[in-house]
Amino acid sequence: MERMISIGLIQMSCSDDSEENHDKAVDHIREAASQGANIVCTQELYKSRYFCQTADSTMFNLAEKVDEGSSTVRQLSELATELGIVVIAGLFEKRAPGLYHNTAVVLDADGSYLGKYRKMHIPEDPLFYEKFYFAPGDLGYGVFSTKYGDLGVLICWDQWYPEAARLLAMNGAEMIFVPTAIGHTSLDNEPEGTQYHDAWQTVQRGHAVANAYYVACVNRVGFEENPEGKGGIDFWGQSFIADPYGKVVKKASEHDEEVLVCSLDLSKMDDVRVGWSFPFRDRRIDSYGGLTKRYLD
Repeated sequence: MERMISIGLIQMSCSDDSEENHDKAVDHIREAASQGANIVCTQELYKSRYFCQTADSTMFNLAEKVDEGSSTVRQLSELATELGIVVIAGLFEKRAPGLYHNTAVVLDADGSYLGKYRKMHIPEDPLFYEKFYFAPGDLGYGVFSTKYGDLGVLICWDQWYPEAARLLAMNGAEMIFVPTAIGHTSLDNEPEGTQYHDAWQTVQRGHAVANAYYVACVNRVGFEENPEGKGGIDFWGQSFIADPYGKVVKKASEHDEEVLVCSLDLSKMDDVRVGWSFPFRDRRIDSYGGLTKRYLD
């Protein structure tokens, strides 16, 4: 039998004003709900520009507590209750003085706080100085049981790791949401930039096939200049949803803000897993011990 739901992805640009970014996201969440979305997800760090282009200690002032009683979570909880939707939102978490995480909070359709996911894999590249800001996550790859289905979350750099995607499937995820901030940097040449974009989409589609679930990636959009005047990042948008066959069923634009809403049939996951036994039944779990090592010398 069909299990139809609708999801919404909020692809937007950001300014230097956190309140303005939050209010814009709220407006877009309302728009997604008005179009029938049951689950709505923001991009990574939706309340700010991507500040990790430089190592600037003043940026820690953007961080906030992320728990059931914190201000932004309360606001999003009230919004989820009002609209009757699940909300997934990417935030900059201040866990303790000197300890920060790149985090996504999950709120159920009745506004209840289901918990949070902390980004596990932290990159360190030119214009992506995330190790300066974020400690690695320590909450594992949990699955959140919501009114509209069981979902997992990965954040940006996490999306390249098949182990993370697999563990979410093994924990019962029917769909995963990937808030991200990815784009061409001023350091890229165009051929390499194009290859990077193609690789990004290919890997997410591969996760969908290998685990027979839906993958929803939500990216920011627009050019953000490096505060030190060293170029910047052109976030390429193109948020998309891939089905359990790896087909991109809907994709947003490359340059524009967009509220992407798409209907999904969660029963397709069961059909695919019955037909393709590789997600679980045929796995040789006795042979994978090497995966717990860094490298097999």
